[in-house]
Amino acid sequence: MCWIDLVGDASPLAESKPRSTHFCFVHARRRRRQGQCEQTHTDLSIETRKRNLSSMDFSLCLSSPIISTLVHFLLVASLLCPVCSSEMGNTPVANQTLKPQEEVHKMNIIRTRLQQINKPSVKTIQSPDGDVIECVVSHQQPAFDHPLLKGHKPLDPPERPKGHNRRGILSENFQKWTMSGESCPEGTIPIRRTTEQDMLRASSVSRFGRKIRRRVRRDTNSNGHEHAVGYVSGEQYYGAKASINVWAPRVANQDEFSLSQMWVISGSFGDDLNTIEAGWQVSPELYGDRYPRFFTYWTSDAYQATGCYNLLCSGFVQTNNRIAIGAAISPTSSYAGGQFDISLLIWKDPKHGNWWLEFGSGILVGYWPAFLFTHLRDHASMVQFGGEVVNSRQSGSHTSTQMGSGHFASEGFGKASYFRNMQVVDWDNNLVPLSNLRVLADHPNCYDIQGGINNVWGNYFYYGGPGRNVRCP
Repeated sequence: MCWIDLVGDASPLAESKPRSTHFCFVHARRRRRQGQCEQTHTDLSIETRKRNLSSMDFSLCLSSPIISTLVHFLLVASLLCPVCSSEMGNTPVANQTLKPQEEVHKMNIIRTRLQQINKPSVKTIQSPDGDVIECVVSHQQPAFDHPLLKGHKPLDPPERPKGHNRRGILSENFQKWTMSGESCPEGTIPIRRTTEQDMLRASSVSRFGRKIRRRVRRDTNSNGHEHAVGYVSGEQYYGAKASINVWAPRVANQDEFSLSQMWVISGSFGDDLNTIEAGWQVSPELYGDRYPRFFTYWTSDAYQATGCYNLLCSGFVQTNNRIAIGAAISPTSSYAGGQFDISLLIWKDPKHGNWWLEFGSGILVGYWPAFLFTHLRDHASMVQFGGEVVNSRQSGSHTSTQMGSGHFASEGFGKASYFRNMQVVDWDNNLVPLSNLRVLADHPNCYDIQGGINNVWGNYFYYGGPGRNVRCP
């Protein structure tokens, strides 16, 4: 991770013009009044003795024509109202009986899932932001629920890519939970506790912890997902690295998110799409707040039945005892103030074929086992860097959810968000500069991107935007 002061010399020395872009993607409730019929009996003994209505004594009531009419009306109403009440009341009563049963069933599913996700811990840490961090024995983490990992233990560190600069290894203390001064002991990993509230916020309990199923296409966005990205394709890639500027963008609605990440991609962009993803995101639905959080994701079938965020399913194997995936990042960048970024490296271990994740310069987080994937068992065919938001158009207009800093790329350093020092890993495990970076914003009036290259930042780009504005209605 890196702090960059606004007046420092870490900003690009000379920016080239943005490269040409190409397409590449990865009630009021209606109240019913039911007639209520009241019968006033002035003489119960008379009613009991005289059951035949035709022989009832109405002498008191019939003394006036108005009263006589009223009595006849009430008699008709008394015969019809019970029928109406019965017909109108049956459906609500039935629904009220089913609703508690459905609620109980839902809560049983949630509690079963929570038992699968939240493993027994040897230590519990309360984070200042409200998270609870559990220190779980490494070989008891969710990954080892996978049939192919049962009985296994985390692997030893692999060989790093050549050309990887490990000087100045930075502290893991970039997350809010570490501010307490507590840490997880050796042999354990920190896992953010998942709560009932987390699952109840999900649009679907059965798909909790997964991205929405959607058709992924290379030439457009889908299901309201909008991007501003840089990408390379056309070669075989065995990893990627970048430094990602961290902000806390405003997210307008609970079912939307804003993220900045790297994608390592292989497949046909159909149902066989494989991706490995890492970066930061603001997701009120997933986490219940609007903090930027360090996250990972994977899928081997285009976000359908496989994969999940963080450690919410068996997949990613964590090896680090000081970084909690899914925990809030601190500090963040400020407009026209200090800038903060995190460096991430994903690469394929040449010996075992697993995909490893490193934070900073030398801090291993863990790995995705090769058997999780189909196409990525071999190599990636595309690497993508950049931002993504969900535009749900709840009010009928474009969302005001921000991407990056919430400002357009043209505002530059200290105001617009950036990716810098982007590289890829080649077939011989070498970190090399990007040779053909292209940039694309699929809704440039809402979120845009400008790329460049220089001696300080190598390949870089600024990106982002405010969402809804006069040019993005």
